[in-house]
Order: sequence, then C-alpha cells, then structure tokens
Amino acid sequence: MTDSKIIVALDYADAQSALALVNQLNPDLCKLKIGKELFTAAGPQFVEQLVAKNFKVFLDLKYHDIPNTVKKACEAAANLGVWMLNVHASGGTAMMQAALEGLDKSQQSPYLIAVTVLTSMSQANLTEIGIENSIENQVLKLASLTQQAGLHGVVSSALEVTMLRQHLGNEFCLVTPGIRPAQIIVNQVNQDDQSRVVTPHDALNSGASYLVIGRPITQAPNPLKSLEAILLTI
Repeated sequence: MTDSKIIVALDYADAQSALALVNQLNPDLCKLKIGKELFTAAGPQFVEQLVAKNFKVFLDLKYHDIPNTVKKACEAAANLGVWMLNVHASGGTAMMQAALEGLDKSQQSPYLIAVTVLTSMSQANLTEIGIENSIENQVLKLASLTQQAGLHGVVSSALEVTMLRQHLGNEFCLVTPGIRPAQIIVNQVNQDDQSRVVTPHDALNSGASYLVIGRPITQAPNPLKSLEAILLTI
C-alpha cells in the first residue's frame, strides 16, 4: 500500500453516510480520519470495518485525562487496528508517556501524535485560561514537550509547519488540517469560505507530513475524481 499524504476527514453524523463516501474511495490513494461525532455515533466496530477495507485510519479523539485512563484508552484504540491516534499535549509528559505505554501493550504499533493549541483558539482564548504565551510560542512549547515525551508528532496548522519543522527536525510527523485547493477543482468544489487558502502543494513544501482534507473531497460530485485531482497537484 502506498503512503498517501492525504487523510480524508469523515465528518459525518452516522456510519451510513460515511460509508457512502468511503465506498467511492481507494485505500491506495488516501487515509481516513474519524472524529468524535462519528465515533460516538458509529462506535469501535465502524473503525474495524474501515480497517477491514484496507484503509489506514486516523482516530482523532484527542484523549486528555489522568495518565492511567489515557494509557488504557490508547491500548484499546490501538487494538482496533488504527494507523494513528492522538492526545492533547497539554495533558503533560506523564500522560503522554502513559499513552505510549498503552501502545506498547497492544499488538499494533500506530503513530501517536499530540494536539498543541486547537486551531479554533485565539490569543484571547489562551489568555482567558491563564496562558500568557503567544499562540506561536505555546504551540512550540507543547510540540517540543511532545517530542521530548517520545511521541511521533503533532497536529499543526499550516501557519506553524515551517516553524515546527525548523525546530523539531525532519523526522517529526506534522499532520496539517484545513487544507484547501487553490482553485475550484472538479465540478466547482468551493473553498468553504476560507479567507486564507493553503494549498496541498504549499503545505507539503512547507514541511507537512500529512494533509487532512474534508469538504473539497467529501462534498464533491465525484469524490474520487476530486481526490485524484488533488493528488496530481502534489
């Protein structure tokens, strides 16, 4: 199986809708991301169903709890056969290392990455919860902590990729959401009101390892054709 750089976000409320999209895709051309809404609605069995279809699955549940709870959750997630899962770096070193211990107890060896600062958070949001660092400095601080804890990488906005790559080296995995094609592709797929478009090509050139792409593929009239068009640009 090829190591596609595209992770398709399955932002659906139920398994039936997600499967309707998945059945149009090719596991050699993309990976799949399952978040909290779909996992809550469809459960672990749906993850196993996608793994059985030979898709690599990024389980995006962002665990953040006491170390032992996170360790057991990560072990359970790994046993589903996922390719990647994540935790919140703000849980601290002990929690992140416990998460790694959970993976060690599993027969699988998924990537474990961490979320630093959610892309929805503003500087005012950080100040509100008592963090005086700038967003950039907080992201770098938590990403460095993640690397020191032994995890494989972080989720990173496209705005942070260059900085993180410079500080953390070429082997650290950077998974970048919020990617949009620079122009309308395949039957007028739009840019979803993004005011600042970061293209797949530019994100990879900046140092991203994998790109999370949702609506430009999932809401396209022909999702596979849209995926193939994006792959051609990179």
